[in-house]
Amino acid sequence: MPGGGKSTVGRQLARALSRRFIDTDTEVERRIGGTIREFFDRAGEEAFRDLEEEVVGTLMSNSPDAVVATGGGSILRASNRAVLRDHAVVFYLRATPEELFRRLRRDTQRPLLQVRDPLRRLRELFAERDPLYRETAHYVVDTGRPSVPMLVNMILAQLELAGLVDPNAARKPPR
Repeated sequence: MPGGGKSTVGRQLARALSRRFIDTDTEVERRIGGTIREFFDRAGEEAFRDLEEEVVGTLMSNSPDAVVATGGGSILRASNRAVLRDHAVVFYLRATPEELFRRLRRDTQRPLLQVRDPLRRLRELFAERDPLYRETAHYVVDTGRPSVPMLVNMILAQLELAGLVDPNAARKPPR
């Protein structure tokens, strides 16, 4: 979901794992040479989702060891859900619409939230997307109010328990 902490937590997780961090939204903006909001306004959501699908597919093929934060709507396409599920370890950073609204109430950059009632829109997005996130995710982490370092430690613990990272190799993020 928008405001779920994907970029913030992902960046810290990559640092703790000594891996490269990639944000698909940043990659899309690099490719279009502008902002997602401008592209969204000019070309529409469908064109944006096409480009996002291309970026997700490319990253899953070419960056297997990176920590990747996807755009919140990338799971709307079945092809993205499949490639993420099959080629990555996916964590869904779950937060309630009310918590997301608290985090995003002053945000003017997210096209889908530039509506009269953003909380209502977040509730609609959550109802639509939560089942898709759950379908795609290998792990669900309820974000609520824990700090970013706490969330990173929770994810590292899951990865260590699954035998996907060496507990001695991962550095714990600063508190």
